[in-house]
Amino acid sequence: MKIKEMPKDSKPRERFLKYGPEAMSDAELFAIILRTGIKNENVLEVANKLISEKGIDNLFNCSIKELRKIRGIGQTKAIELLTIAELAKRYNNFKREIKHIKTAKDVFDLFRERLMDEKQENFIILMLNNKNQLICEQLVTKGVLDASIIDSREVFKPAIKNSASKIILVHNHPSGNPEPSKEDRETTEKLIEAGELLGIKVLDHIIIGRDNYWSWKENNSS
Repeated sequence: MKIKEMPKDSKPRERFLKYGPEAMSDAELFAIILRTGIKNENVLEVANKLISEKGIDNLFNCSIKELRKIRGIGQTKAIELLTIAELAKRYNNFKREIKHIKTAKDVFDLFRERLMDEKQENFIILMLNNKNQLICEQLVTKGVLDASIIDSREVFKPAIKNSASKIILVHNHPSGNPEPSKEDRETTEKLIEAGELLGIKVLDHIIIGRDNYWSWKENNSS
């Protein structure tokens, strides 16, 4: 049955207006996002198939290519779904944003959800003032972290620009295991030395795993 042939009280948009989003099923909410179905399948049926094949917990971790394998999901619909996922992720990060960094756990809590499903390593610096208050953050590079290709100038340029007195290095391990590699350690040592010359203290290097983290400071304190 086509959506337009359904009783008015059964149509997703009408139900949204009458009862609000809280009263709607997952499939009905997805149907509003998807808007249209395909031949022989209305949009609710496409939405149900989407949830059945991928599951709510895995759906937003899919790539565009993976989503497009589902009949009825083209490139535009896949982009819209992943856009909503990213906005939801950013909203959650904003809600629990930490302005005052006290521990490595604070940094893990701030970045875990954002980085846990990244397929590449993201190398980020957090810039802080003298009171350890977060000024801003900067993505420096994306890809394999290697001391030989990390440019100290690119790391410290935003810190100087934003008058940061301290920085924290953050990156993720797509494997989920936060244990540092030889390259991770070399990168940390290189940047600590560069920071000393510039008068910008590197407080820590925190590696984000799926369920835990590794902290340079915690593992190298006397």
